[in-house]
Amino acid sequence: MTILLEIPDSVARAIRLPKNEQQRQLKTELALSLYAQGLLSFGKACELAEVTKVEFGLLLGKRNIPRQYDEQDLQDDIAYASG
Repeated sequence: MTILLEIPDSVARAIRLPKNEQQRQLKTELALSLYAQGLLSFGKACELAEVTKVEFGLLLGKRNIPRQYDEQDLQDDIAYASG
């Protein structure tokens, strides 16, 4: 399933990012926000942001967002390490 998020033109024009960086940055912001609210696991937030786990961990640190680590995160990490 793919979700298409429509952003009004007036809002898109108001975003102070180069047009070629808007999609990537908005996906990163969404991933950080959903992770911080406990709505997305660490692994899936990395996937949404299209960054490595190390890069996402650094982004969390820069934003002072605490790392949430539960049983599902452990299983995701084990699956990732297993290849």
